Amino acid sequence: MKQIFTLALIATIALSAGAEEKKDTAKANKPVFTTIKENKITSIKDQNRSGTCWAYSTLSFFESEILKKTGKEYNLCEMFIANKDYMERAKLTVRMHGDSQFSQGGSAGDVLIIMKEHGICPEDAMPLPGTMQGDSLANFNEFFSVMSPYVEAVAKSSAKKITKQWQVGLQGIIDAYLGKCPEEFTYEGKKYTPKTFAASLGINLDDYVSITSYTHHPFYTSFPVEVQDNWRWDRSYNVPMDEMMRIIDNALDNGYTIAWGGDVSEEGFTRQGLGIAYDVKKIQGLSGSDAAKWLKLKPAEKKNIIDSLGITAPEITATQELRQERFDNWELTDDHGMHIYGVAKDQNGKEYYMVKNSWGEYGDYKGIWYMTKTFVAANTMDYLVNKNAIPKDIRKKLGI
Repeated sequence: MKQIFTLALIATIALSAGAEEKKDTAKANKPVFTTIKENKITSIKDQNRSGTCWAYSTLSFFESEILKKTGKEYNLCEMFIANKDYMERAKLTVRMHGDSQFSQGGSAGDVLIIMKEHGICPEDAMPLPGTMQGDSLANFNEFFSVMSPYVEAVAKSSAKKITKQWQVGLQGIIDAYLGKCPEEFTYEGKKYTPKTFAASLGINLDDYVSITSYTHHPFYTSFPVEVQDNWRWDRSYNVPMDEMMRIIDNALDNGYTIAWGGDVSEEGFTRQGLGIAYDVKKIQGLSGSDAAKWLKLKPAEKKNIIDSLGITAPEITATQELRQERFDNWELTDDHGMHIYGVAKDQNGKEYYMVKNSWGEYGDYKGIWYMTKTFVAANTMDYLVNKNAIPKDIRKKLGI
């Protein structure tokens, strides 16, 4: 009996030690972040059921630009941008007889152009998102199910000549769901038009440029990045990948932020608030799985293995060649816009960009994501930045 008790005690201690070791490993793999540099941002917003990350992230960027320049905090209106942008996108779709994609998505360049040409208004100068249809947040499901067939019907019309009345009808649909853009409004006791309000914000809209990095166009020239949501063919300056990253670091170090557009469809972009450029082949080795066994695993099983590694999961090496290959084979896609505003490091010393999302206070960090520098280097499509944040030697090469 005593021997049995002793064996049971040893087994209990062993199990306890194993559980403790597993717990310690899990704890070691969970990030503990220390902020290195944090620039000012405005409050977290929620785009909800709308494909308007491009408007939310870019206006968040401009709100930070205004904060840096003037010290004043604004809440700019995403639905003003969407209202103007969807009408302009519809006009192009009709001019192209439907051979231009009409969708919810857009780019940082759309916001910049709308602000230059139409101005902007504060959030409360229009109905709050979703309220026109009795919702508390933006919801474009019904909106686009009504608007898209309307635009397609006009664009694909067999008529030899069309009138401008379709624009009147479409504007009615847009206004019914998003609210009508004000021609004049009062803000802090003063009357403005959208254009005079934009002019009062203290920033120069000619200071902003788009940056990208691909080899199918010459470096230090500009070109329109060939993705569907760049429907205006807005041009980006093309620089080598290391300079693309150096611009981000220089901007953040000098108090500027970045309106980022890129790919978050990878496994490493988690719903908890991390962006890690996982090296799946190395993870297979660490898990004891060869390629054949790994491919047979269910998605949930793969996720459990990757999640168990946490921040110790190996990352790919981001290269210029890999960026180009992934862009050309459709792996690197333009599917989300976010706002990079700071740098942090984990307990192992690895650096991450601090990124404001537009999904409300979601995830482990209440709406903030931590994306490794490798993740950003590998997954950036393009980004908007103040040209004054670009290192002088790169500006000289670009001629700006």
